[in-house]
Amino acid sequence: MIIVLRPDATREQKDHIIKKIKSLGFQAHVSEGTERTIIGAIGDEAALQAVPLEAIPGVEKVLPILKPFKLASRDFRPENTIVTVGKETIGGKRIAIVAGPCAVENKTLLVEIAKSVKDAGANFLRGGAFKPRTSPYAFQGLEEEGLKYLADARERTGLPIVTEVMDVRDIDLIARYADILQIGARNMQNFRLLKEVGLCKKPILLKRGISATIKEWLMSAEYIMAGGNRDVILCERGIRTYETATRNTLDLSAVPVLKQMTHLPVVVDPSHAVGKWDLVAPMAKAAIAAGADGLLIEVHSNPEEALCDGEQSLKPKAFKQLMEEMRPIAAAVGREI
Repeated sequence: MIIVLRPDATREQKDHIIKKIKSLGFQAHVSEGTERTIIGAIGDEAALQAVPLEAIPGVEKVLPILKPFKLASRDFRPENTIVTVGKETIGGKRIAIVAGPCAVENKTLLVEIAKSVKDAGANFLRGGAFKPRTSPYAFQGLEEEGLKYLADARERTGLPIVTEVMDVRDIDLIARYADILQIGARNMQNFRLLKEVGLCKKPILLKRGISATIKEWLMSAEYIMAGGNRDVILCERGIRTYETATRNTLDLSAVPVLKQMTHLPVVVDPSHAVGKWDLVAPMAKAAIAAGADGLLIEVHSNPEEALCDGEQSLKPKAFKQLMEEMRPIAAAVGREI
């Protein structure tokens, strides 16, 4: 249920409404926009049907939220959410570029890649310290040592860190080093993990599950937001279809669909979607044209020697060229890189 307050509602009236909602067993979530303040009453809406909420001083109108996701719905927050990380933002006019290797391999290589992507214009560094792999014999990541390398690269370049968390036992550890915690596609419906990162004070980048619908994806975002963490970034990274020409099928239609359904920022990972380095550039450009708020692009100095996903990684020179080619596309849709 959405409770829209009058423009002249006082602080005392707002506090009274929140107290009333909580007394009925609901969670109260306040969204203060430029023109209106909205209070979301989260719970079983049937219990509010007999309560004359519009009679409470300061209330302008009461609207039901028909969608199963409440806090993530644009009905709850009409304005776009902008996630702030230090001096950088995701969801504003500037398109966020998150670049770096699939996995952290060693300190020297990571710093080299970090410097090259920053010079090209990236504003976030990605790199996996904990790696979910299909085979138990594949490289699983350097774990805390890798996190230390990421922190060192941030110290040298100023780029905020995006890295994945796979297990509730590692949240506190990773949060000590990372600026944004990533929930990978395989864990999109790991509800225990979603609940725990909902208590975290760091932004969460939530990747779409391998075969997840948009509704299922937004319900996973709702789990995080219901825990109190509103800084959720959605990442389209391709879904599994019958097509085998690419690693996954990049669902770019999800970007404008999500822009209608939710206020959360939407970024695209063309690297994992296509799985081939020479297809990354065209899909990255298409993502910008579709309205994406950011891109995740894998970059490696020597893809042939990469410990994972070298076949989808751009070399620094190719990444720099792509950055130049994307700028006029961003300008054409009223954005900037």
